[in-house]
Amino acid sequence: MGFIISIITIFFLLAVSLVKSEHKATLAVLGTICSAAASSWDAIWVLSGNIYEEAINGGLVFGNITLRSDGLSAWFILLTNFTAITAILYGKQYLKHYQSSSASLTLHFGSYLLNHFALTGIYFIQNALAFLCLWEIMALSVFIMVIFEHGRMETLKAGINYLIQSHISIIFLTLGFIWVYTSTGSFEFSAIRDYCFAAGKEPSLLLFLVFFIGFAIKAGFVPFHTWLPHAHPAAPSHVSGLMSGVIIKSGIYGILRMLLLMPENHLVIGYLILLISIVSSVYGVLLATIQHNMKRLLAYHSIENIGIIGIGIGVGAIGSGLHMPYLALAGYTGALLHSLNHSLFKSLLFFTSGTVYTATHTLSIDRLGGLIRRMPHTSLLFLLAALAICGLPPFNGFISEFLIYSGLFNAIGSGQTSSVVVLAVVALALTGGLALMCFTKAFGIIFLGVNRTGKITLIHEAGPAMLFPKYLTASLIVAIGLLPQLFIGILQNPAGLFTSTGVSPEYASLVSLMQKVSLALTGLVLLILLLYLVRKTAMRRRDLVTGPTWGCGYKNSSPRLQYTASSFVRPFAVLVKPWITMSRTKAEIRTIIPQPLHDETHFYDKLENTLVDWPVRNLKGFLGKFKFLQNGSVQFYVLYGVVFIAISIAIPLIINVIQYLSHLIKQL
Repeated sequence: MGFIISIITIFFLLAVSLVKSEHKATLAVLGTICSAAASSWDAIWVLSGNIYEEAINGGLVFGNITLRSDGLSAWFILLTNFTAITAILYGKQYLKHYQSSSASLTLHFGSYLLNHFALTGIYFIQNALAFLCLWEIMALSVFIMVIFEHGRMETLKAGINYLIQSHISIIFLTLGFIWVYTSTGSFEFSAIRDYCFAAGKEPSLLLFLVFFIGFAIKAGFVPFHTWLPHAHPAAPSHVSGLMSGVIIKSGIYGILRMLLLMPENHLVIGYLILLISIVSSVYGVLLATIQHNMKRLLAYHSIENIGIIGIGIGVGAIGSGLHMPYLALAGYTGALLHSLNHSLFKSLLFFTSGTVYTATHTLSIDRLGGLIRRMPHTSLLFLLAALAICGLPPFNGFISEFLIYSGLFNAIGSGQTSSVVVLAVVALALTGGLALMCFTKAFGIIFLGVNRTGKITLIHEAGPAMLFPKYLTASLIVAIGLLPQLFIGILQNPAGLFTSTGVSPEYASLVSLMQKVSLALTGLVLLILLLYLVRKTAMRRRDLVTGPTWGCGYKNSSPRLQYTASSFVRPFAVLVKPWITMSRTKAEIRTIIPQPLHDETHFYDKLENTLVDWPVRNLKGFLGKFKFLQNGSVQFYVLYGVVFIAISIAIPLIINVIQYLSHLIKQL
C-alpha cells in the first residue's frame, strides 16, 4: 500500500510540474483523490476488524521500515482524506481569483500533494527515523503553502514563525526517539513500549512529557499555540481549512499513539492533559471572542477545540488509570469524534470566510455587513458551521461534546476523581457559552444588518463548483448530528484500543445512549419543520408588509450606527482585560460640530508577548551589541580571518601543552 501511494504521489508531482498553469489544479485534485482512495480502502478494511502490516527495505539509513495500520491510524487517515479532498476542490476554485505565476502554482500544488503523502505516511509509519522525515516534509510543505502570497511581509513572517516552531516540535520528538534508541538500540515504535516496561514509572513519565511537548506544539495547545493565530490568517483559505482541520490533528494522533505505547502513569498523564486542555479551551475562546479579523477569530477557535479534544483525551486517560471502562470509552470516543467534527465545521468556516474574502476583499469584520442578501448560500453554510462549533443540536459538535460531558459526569458520580474533573465541566460549559456569543457577533455583523462600505452591488455568490465541497462538508455535519450511533459504531475499533478490559458492555451502553439522543434530535428537527409549515400555511392569505428598520429617531440613518465587533463584546472585553493586552487609538472631539473620527481597538495575546516576543526582543538587543563587528571595513574582515585561524591553531597547541605539563606533574 505504501508503494502504491508513493507511486501515485511521484506521478502527479511530475505531472503538476510539467503541464500548463490552467491544468495544475486539476491534476492536484486527481492526485489527492487517487492517493486518498488507496489509503481509504486500507483504512476501511482495518476498521472492519483487520490489521494491515508490511515491512519495506529502507536502505542503509533506515533499515527495515514497518508500515502498520490499526484502528487509530485508520480513523485519522479517513479524517485526513475527506478534508484534503474538499480543501483541494475548494482551493482549485479559490486560487482562480489570484494572478499567480506557473512556478508559484507548481510549488503550491506540489506541496499540497507532498503534504497529503506525508500526513498519510505518518499514520502508517512505525519507524522513528522515517516518521521524523515525514514530519519534516509535512512542516516544509505547509510552510510553502502558507507563504503563497509571499509578496506580503506579514505572510512571510507568519510562515517563518510557523517553520521555526515546527522545528522546535521536531527537536523534542527527536530527543524522545534518541532517548529510546540509546536504551533499546531500536528506532521501531515498539521499542518505546519495551523501554517503558523496563525503565519504570518516573522515566517513562518524563519521556511522555518530551513527546507531549513535541506533539502539543503541532496541535496548538496553550502555551504552545503562538504560531497558529498568525499562520491561519496568512494562508489561502483552503490551506487554513486543511491546517485547522487536519494538520493540527497530527499532533493529537501523536499524543494518542504515545498513550498506547506507554501503559504506565495514565492517571497522572490524564490529569496533566486535562489541566492543559482546560486552559487551552477557555483561553482560546476568550481570545477568539474579541478578534476583529475573521480568520484570526477562527484560528483561536482551533485552540479552543483542541482544548476540548484534549479534555476528552484526559478523561479517557483518567478512566484507563482508574480501570473504569465506560469513562475511558466516553472520553476517547468523544475526543476522536470531536477530531472529525472539528475538521468538518472548522474547514467549512474557513471555506466560507474565503468566499467572503474573494467577494469583498477584506477579512475585517467591522467592514462587512448585509451579506446574507447577496450571498445566501455562504451565509447559510456559515450559520450551520457556527451552530455546530457552538455544540448546539442537531449538529455534530453537540454529539462529541455530549460524549465528553457524559464521561465527566460519570467520573464525578464515581467519586474516585478529583475536583479537576468538576473544573473541566465548568470550563466546557463556559467555552460553549463564549463560543455562542462569539459566533453571534460574527454572523450578525458580517451577514446581517446593512453593508458598511457601500459596495454591496459588487458582491455576488460563489459558483456551484465552489459551493459543492462546502455542501459536501455540511451534509456530513448534519449526518453525524442525526445518526450518531452509526459513527460511534465505527469508533468501536479505535476507541477500544485504549481499554484493556473489553468494550462490549460499555460500548452497548454508549450506543444505546446515542440512539436515544438521535431520536430526540430527529424529533427536534421534525418539530421545527412542523412549526415552519404551520406558520407558512397561516401566513399564506396575509399580505406581507415591509418597511425600513427603526432608526432610533434618526431620519438619515447610517451604516456606521451599527454595532462593531469591538462594541458588541465591549462589556466582555472589560471583564477579561487583565488577561489580554489591549491598545486603543482614539481621536478626541475638539469642535462643536464633530468631524469624522477614527477609533481603533487592538487586542494581543499576553502569553505570546511573554513567551515569544519578550525573549526575542532581548535576544535581538543582545546581538545588537555586536553590530560593530559588521562595520564594512575590508581590513577588519581580513583581521577576523587571521584571528580565527590563529585561535584554531592555538587551541590544539594549548591542549597539548596542558597535557604535557600534567604528564610531567604526574611523573614528579
